[in-house]
Amino acid sequence: MNILIVEDDDRIADFLTRGLRAEGHRVQRAADGLTGLAMAQDAARQAQSHGDMTLLLLDMMLPGMGGLEICQALRTQRIWLPILVLTAQTSLEDRVAGLRLGADDYLCKPFDFEELLARLEALARRSRDMRPPEASVLRHADLELDLTRMQASRAGKPLTLTARELALLELFLGAPGRLFSRERILASVWGSSEDPLTNVVDVYIRRLRLRIDVEGQPSLIQTVRGLGYRLEAASST
Repeated sequence: MNILIVEDDDRIADFLTRGLRAEGHRVQRAADGLTGLAMAQDAARQAQSHGDMTLLLLDMMLPGMGGLEICQALRTQRIWLPILVLTAQTSLEDRVAGLRLGADDYLCKPFDFEELLARLEALARRSRDMRPPEASVLRHADLELDLTRMQASRAGKPLTLTARELALLELFLGAPGRLFSRERILASVWGSSEDPLTNVVDVYIRRLRLRIDVEGQPSLIQTVRGLGYRLEAASST
């Protein structure tokens, strides 16, 4: 697995680099935000060309460009590298800000190295589940998602979706008819650090329905009461 560390603290960066390389991972490091953003963009291009996935280990407090700005820039550019935030900022507001701007998971300093490894492995699994490598366009009924451009459309009409809405749609389109529990959706789209009691899944399901549904037709995203949600074909009548 390729791992890009964006961390300005030499001591922490060296510790992470040595530990991850000992686990067999390929590691690169950037010491400031602007360099980190450029390296992440290059890693995304390499992944598109060669299929090598890179995970981003991102500190929040960086010279030149902060971690939140990097998250926002990558997601605005439709770059979907998995991002694990490492930070000493432990408040709920800080965590929510990072997740809303596109981070996939959040780990507070100081942290246990074994937990870091487990979170990286979980991110890698989720990324593989959500982005089948053999498919460049996911389709179901007249709903499409172009994974290269991260552009969704319904009956040929482009849809304007946020980064989180696109990730949620990609999860459903990757397995039409499969029932996803709220917990599974939360872990796949928001990461393990999100509060399991939050109603964010229901909120985003409602938002996604407003974006993709056609007036007068049943919703493509069906609610299975007490169990979760699944993607079903629109009625032809």
